[in-house]
Amino acid sequence: MTANSFNRGAFVPLLSFWRRALTLAGALLLAACSHDASPPPFTASGYAGDQGAVRLWRKDSEGEVHLLSAFSPWRSGETSTSEYRWQGDDLVLIELNIYGKPPEHIRVRFDDHGELSFMQREVNGQKQQLSSDQIALYRYRADQIRQTSDALRQGQVVLHQGRWHVDRSVTTCEGTTVSPDFDAQALNHIERRQRHSSLEVSVAWLEAKDGAQLLLVANEDYCTWQPKEKTF
Repeated sequence: MTANSFNRGAFVPLLSFWRRALTLAGALLLAACSHDASPPPFTASGYAGDQGAVRLWRKDSEGEVHLLSAFSPWRSGETSTSEYRWQGDDLVLIELNIYGKPPEHIRVRFDDHGELSFMQREVNGQKQQLSSDQIALYRYRADQIRQTSDALRQGQVVLHQGRWHVDRSVTTCEGTTVSPDFDAQALNHIERRQRHSSLEVSVAWLEAKDGAQLLLVANEDYCTWQPKEKTF
């Protein structure tokens, strides 16, 4: 999953990235206080961080929260995904996929009491154990991404993805044709990328009360792997 983005950057899994995400979450929660309507059970959102773009898909169903985060670095590297599940407020699953060289897969499960029940890190086919510090870091990240997701949902920041057309319209992954209100810089960037592609490029953008913000532009078709509510 290659990250062809509006701006690009390297993936560095540091605590500072998640602290910035928490600061963003706090600001969004304050902005969202006036919204009384409950979010729908399945939502897509995201934000532009210092190191890359984050896209979030979330489903709340019968007390379970299922969240998928896709991080695309600005400058170079592959998109990484993080998947989390909560039963109520209790984290029960962490699954990370880093599509680098070598690829890395991490899976951690917790029981009904929040105790570790399974952990495994697989790098280039080699299975390894995780340290208690690593597991604590992954739990910390899960808490931060959950809080960020809460804030984005309440703030009604919505992610859209689809195929760009020459008339500046987009056919979304849901099959609707729309014309996002991008600024001149975003339009120039999309059209510059389109001139170097034989196929229609994909775009991902955010919409909120303040308008539309371009997040990513890529040659790959985002719709081939975007989660769907019924199967998520």
